[in-house]
Amino acid sequence: MTGVIINALGIILGGIIGLARPVQLSVQAQAFFRSLLGACAIFFGLRLTWLSIGPSFGPMFKQLAIVMLALMLGRLLGKLLHFQNTSNHLGQYARRVMETHRPNDPHRFSNGMNVCALLFCAAPLGIIGAIHASLPTENGGQGHWQVLAVKALMDGLAMMGFAAMFGAGAIFSALPVFVLQGTITLACGLYAEPFLRSHQLLDSVNATGGLLVSMVSVVIFEIRRVELADYLPALALAPLITWLWK
Repeated sequence: MTGVIINALGIILGGIIGLARPVQLSVQAQAFFRSLLGACAIFFGLRLTWLSIGPSFGPMFKQLAIVMLALMLGRLLGKLLHFQNTSNHLGQYARRVMETHRPNDPHRFSNGMNVCALLFCAAPLGIIGAIHASLPTENGGQGHWQVLAVKALMDGLAMMGFAAMFGAGAIFSALPVFVLQGTITLACGLYAEPFLRSHQLLDSVNATGGLLVSMVSVVIFEIRRVELADYLPALALAPLITWLWK
């Protein structure tokens, strides 16, 4: 639960700073944090993938082939299930609420909590991070909380603006984020991790998730738009493909 706690604390801390200093970050500061977030996403994502692929060329090639196949099939399945469209609709709803918001709105508190909770919970990086927080590598390494630490920084920076707009209500969005991510992490730790470990399927999930995390940097650096939510089924397909490939 380390990553989940860090993410929730990042939201709370960002909200407190936003209330105490309701001033937008300078262009230089925004550029610095964008570069920092992009670099962290690349480093932790590729590190997770590297730790999860085989030590020799044969297993490494096989694992990478499984990851690529899982990503391609996962994206197709995600499109069929409208994962990214659903995420977009939630984001559009939150944007409409922000556009119509007024400082004297009697629903300011609840709007702030609901909007921030929707945006933070619907972010694919949070789901990926919550899964990997409970899944060590096959060699017995600890859960990878660093992914949620990156999201904590992203959410904390966003909360500085949300808190200035919505007030203290935005900070309470940390609660549903904690509940959602904590539920995913505990469920994966109690049920998915023992099964994946006993069948030697952990590395396929971790390698796939690592590449998904590194893809976040493409969005952060505004290189191109990546429909990350559509790739989420790849995390379930990777162990299935590994099982069939044995």
